[in-house]
Amino acid sequence: MNKQELIDNMADSADISKASAARALEAMVESVTGALKSGDSLTLVGFGTFSVRKREARAGRNPKTGEAIQIKAANVPAFKAGKALKEALN
Repeated sequence: MNKQELIDNMADSADISKASAARALEAMVESVTGALKSGDSLTLVGFGTFSVRKREARAGRNPKTGEAIQIKAANVPAFKAGKALKEALN
């Protein structure tokens, strides 16, 4: 499913216009991004938790040349599925 299909599905499920569904999705994405940027985690009970994890600096290799390179430390987004989501899939 891509973004447009998600918007269409949201509009049908909530009985709202596609434009409203698109605005709602954009607002949710901005809210999640804002929370993660500020260092918070976001928990949607039954769905899951969005958080930020710190990835340490590490050594790597350039696959083209085989040369050793240093990969910088980074903050990366993470998602842990909630119990209800896991159960819905099994």
